[in-house]
Amino acid sequence: MDVFYREWQGRNPGETRDIGRARTLASALGLLSPEMPVLTVVGSKGKGTAATYASAFLAAAGLRVCTVTSPALRTDRERIRVDGRAVSEAELASLADLLGEGIAALPPPAGGYLSPAGLFTLAGVLHARRAGADALVLEAGMGGRSDEAALFPPDVAAITPVFLEHAGVLGETPAEIAREKRGVAGPGTVVLSAPQSPEVAGALGAVEHVEEGGSGLSADLLPAGLGRVSAELGVAAARRLPGVPEPPAAALRQVMASVALPGRLSTHDVPGSATRLLVDSAIDRAGIAAALAQARRAWGTIDHAVVCLPDHKDLDGAAAELAGLPVTFVRLALPHLRFTRALPPGWDVIGPDAVTPESLATLGHRVVVLGTGYFAGLVLDAVDAGTERLFSAASPRRS
Repeated sequence: MDVFYREWQGRNPGETRDIGRARTLASALGLLSPEMPVLTVVGSKGKGTAATYASAFLAAAGLRVCTVTSPALRTDRERIRVDGRAVSEAELASLADLLGEGIAALPPPAGGYLSPAGLFTLAGVLHARRAGADALVLEAGMGGRSDEAALFPPDVAAITPVFLEHAGVLGETPAEIAREKRGVAGPGTVVLSAPQSPEVAGALGAVEHVEEGGSGLSADLLPAGLGRVSAELGVAAARRLPGVPEPPAAALRQVMASVALPGRLSTHDVPGSATRLLVDSAIDRAGIAAALAQARRAWGTIDHAVVCLPDHKDLDGAAAELAGLPVTFVRLALPHLRFTRALPPGWDVIGPDAVTPESLATLGHRVVVLGTGYFAGLVLDAVDAGTERLFSAASPRRS
């Protein structure tokens, strides 16, 4: 899979992703007109949830749907799915070969690089065509107009909650970041948004806001916690995609009830032990509070928390919510992440190699795991959690 990471790994200090070069590559591969309806999800949090629920709704309606998300949890195959199932090793290798041939025909990089997330987006569009997909759901990586997803103007754009993230890269204020993310939309795009702060709502302008209940799904088919607003947004956006029929009630319930969201308030057994994990990619105080509340509702008490928050995440908020709990903090050895902030006294500190089933089992029977999506994936991999399929598309296909 070197082709996806080669230019990013070889980038020089100060270089950024080269969207123009990505456009040239997409054009050379004949991808700039996907030839199917496109739904693109942008935002600061909940994008994967919105993309998953949108895709499940489309599958329930009888469409063959290709979904591209970022990042992966356990394997890069998970970045591209058809009807909820990750592509195979052979399929991803074939896509990598085609991208490699296209990149080899381009002029050498000049001051920028082809980003991994962008190349997986292009690979996903290519696979959607090859698989005969009826609809394409794209989760933007970091931005909006600055993301490779913007190369494919969507029929519908869904904006999950936006807050101050990547300051200095996407913008200096939540309003600037919101405008950048909205920039993924083209002139004819229908834009839907989750509830936003007044500042963000003002920056987004005339968009349709999806309030509680706006998906039309019953509460038992929606996830718990903060992900519910994004799930409702995803379904509402899928309903607006051109040509999508209303799913039969039985098929809708069957498919939506099958949705699984690993790493988002998901629970997993630690092999060979009585330890149960609740894993959530919460990175701020509100998300951590919601995860702890869900764990206490399910278990009554929490024995331990395992946390991984780089310097740019809400460590202060995490410390406030975790006060009184035993905490193990994990510092990752990744060059693009910094772990230099002082931790509360009493927190244990370990490296990623120490995250094993054996070590997790020593922490108690009820353990909450919190942090970045990458870290959630590391823990899910350690306990061999199921991430191959996000939902089951059991409904009949449209003719």
